[in-house]
Amino acid sequence: MRIDVLSLFPNMFQATMGESIIGKAQENGFLDLQVTDFRDYTTDKHNHVDDAPFGGGAGMLLQPQPIFDAMDAIEKETAGKYPRGRVILMDPAGRRFDQDYAQELAQEEHLTFICGHYEGYDERIRQLVTDEASLGDYVLTGGELAAMVMIDATVRFVPGVLGNMASPMGDSFSNGLLEYPQYTRPADFRGMKVPEVLTSGNHQKIRKWRMKESLRRTLHRRPDLLESAPLSREQQRILEDIKLDEDPDVPD
Repeated sequence: MRIDVLSLFPNMFQATMGESIIGKAQENGFLDLQVTDFRDYTTDKHNHVDDAPFGGGAGMLLQPQPIFDAMDAIEKETAGKYPRGRVILMDPAGRRFDQDYAQELAQEEHLTFICGHYEGYDERIRQLVTDEASLGDYVLTGGELAAMVMIDATVRFVPGVLGNMASPMGDSFSNGLLEYPQYTRPADFRGMKVPEVLTSGNHQKIRKWRMKESLRRTLHRRPDLLESAPLSREQQRILEDIKLDEDPDVPD
């Protein structure tokens, strides 16, 4: 996978994206991450990339010329190697990023993230864009942190990056539910013991325990997820048993 990022602060990516799983993905050839400082493409003699909005108003807007020219350069470099792919504009008004969105983006060969700054974008920049994305209903000082979060979550689904594809598929939200509790050695730590079922070696019982605890945790912490989670008949039955165990007065 090739990921390009247009940013005024490329050092932010160099300091963060070269570590841990994302760094190893680059070392092992699963990810080609390139960060372009689009200030390098400005034709303004003072290297400005922003200007005041027509019609007045607070703040400054990113100008289209540096971003269009940076995109042209990326397309020229990747021609014949990668398709243009999806171009994602980091914007608070965009589609809310979640696990499904990450899996969707991981199917692409080429992604480009445009990180804004200042008050906003010249509207014409949106002509380059296929997606507008946001982490949530709040405003950051720039799109860099949001882009790094999206890249991290997306690259985990690229085959080979985690080694075991069962790992990302078992994550919270991958099946619409929160992940079940997990334990490692020692089995008894300061009197806090691992549930016996997990050391029993009975994989069927372990599977059912994990399913039940995943449903229980979701019910307690994020009950809103249960409204849209694609529950199987077995999961629906287990969920009803959990509710009945915890509140026997609830009618069937």
